[in-house]
Amino acid sequence: MYRRYKQELAMATKEISKVFVQMREVVASDKSSNVFIVVGASGDLAKKKIYPVLWELYKDELLPTHTYIIGYARSNLTLDQLQERWAPYLKVSEKEQGKYKEFIKINKYCSGQYDKTSDFGRLDKMIADIGNCNRLFYLALPPSVYETVTLNIKAVCMSKSDKWTRVIIEKPFGRDLDTSEHLSNHLSSLFREEEIYRIDHYLGKEMVQNLMVLRFGNRIFSPIWNRDSIASVVISFKEPFGTQGRGGYFDDFGIIRDVMQNHLLQLMTLVAMEKPPTTAAEDIRNEKVKVLKSVPPITIDNVVLGQYVGNPDGKGDEKQGYLDDPTVPAGSVTPTFVTAALFVRNERWDGVPFILRCGKALNERKAEVRVQFKEVPGDIFSEGKVKRNELVIRVQPNEAVYMKMMTKSPGMSFDCEETELDLTYGSRYKGVKMPEAYERLILDVFTGSQINFVRSDELYQAWRIFTPLLHKIENEKPKPIPYKYGSRGPAENDELFAKHNFTYTGTYKWSPSKI
Repeated sequence: MYRRYKQELAMATKEISKVFVQMREVVASDKSSNVFIVVGASGDLAKKKIYPVLWELYKDELLPTHTYIIGYARSNLTLDQLQERWAPYLKVSEKEQGKYKEFIKINKYCSGQYDKTSDFGRLDKMIADIGNCNRLFYLALPPSVYETVTLNIKAVCMSKSDKWTRVIIEKPFGRDLDTSEHLSNHLSSLFREEEIYRIDHYLGKEMVQNLMVLRFGNRIFSPIWNRDSIASVVISFKEPFGTQGRGGYFDDFGIIRDVMQNHLLQLMTLVAMEKPPTTAAEDIRNEKVKVLKSVPPITIDNVVLGQYVGNPDGKGDEKQGYLDDPTVPAGSVTPTFVTAALFVRNERWDGVPFILRCGKALNERKAEVRVQFKEVPGDIFSEGKVKRNELVIRVQPNEAVYMKMMTKSPGMSFDCEETELDLTYGSRYKGVKMPEAYERLILDVFTGSQINFVRSDELYQAWRIFTPLLHKIENEKPKPIPYKYGSRGPAENDELFAKHNFTYTGTYKWSPSKI
């Protein structure tokens, strides 16, 4: 048995390694020159995420061969000073020092203002000195300067002749439907839709990508993936820490805009969508938009709002509540925890609640999709012993897919107990490197694939669903329910779950398998 497991593991590892080889062959076959411009190169996002990802792609030979990187920001820095900023966030081993020096050689830096066309002219000259290149602009910037920067890119920095220009935009894509539409209209006046890449890094995560294969690559799910068999779907994002000094930004933006309206709603569309004709980007995005069009705006009676308070029995930061953060405005009623029930009004899902839950300062770090099936009809076993089956796709941490099911208790009795059929990636694919979400997405932009990026009509529908709720919260300022730092959230959350046909027993807890 163990020998067979080792053989299967070796085959799986070999297959994943083969995929990496194929990806390298694809990028190596592209002889075009490319320039990746990090606009906002001196900021947190660039140094903590973008430059480390570019290094990983370069190190793994996944960055197209003839690629150069230019950082652009207002800070008056040298390339050496910029390198000092990102260096603590790059993982460079002793044996990789030579490779890292080669990586530094493909980098340049240009200092300039975001509202000066003449400064972007200098950036354009720096790109032109490299040659006639494809141009990829990553806007690692606050949304307040998107319009100014994109106007200057369009005016003087577009690629020449037969080369392409692509622009990556980070969320938030507006604050509500009106501001999102304003930004979309602005961008569409400058660029074609195929030149715009609205990045939601959750779409690049391994288990999010796996949702498509699980749903449409397994016959066993087809007949049960509907309102006849599924009681409810819970999509959760839980963090075990509070705002920790970032309360000022968080209070202005809020957890609905930060997590629920984008990450969790994207997961919901992948769970609920119909099978697309192909895996082409437009076919997949068409099906996602159909789901969103079938979802009515969220009403406040299907929502629980919470705000964490200090836990007197906790340690360190756990003793501090949200309002104790000095960067949070006094008396703020901004929720740090939200649960909302959505409904997809179509033939497959009518009546099935999709419960989205996200919160800070909770009892664990977890992001997952939990599909709970209805009770077994005609239960013949001891009353209350048989629990509902659940299919769980665990996005982070400890990526896994497992099915919670009933089995006979070992021994002489004829009793039932809960267990799981378990695919834990850390065990099944031990030693296999999984690409980081941003790695996959940036590589997608180089290859021109928009499968994992948000289309403008998709964005419109997402804001249509959430804007009435956001305006109601901001205008009426309902007081959120307090919950202790390190708890599961407000008790009212469990009441909302029960109201919407999710049964929580707490009798079984999955743990990562160990080989």
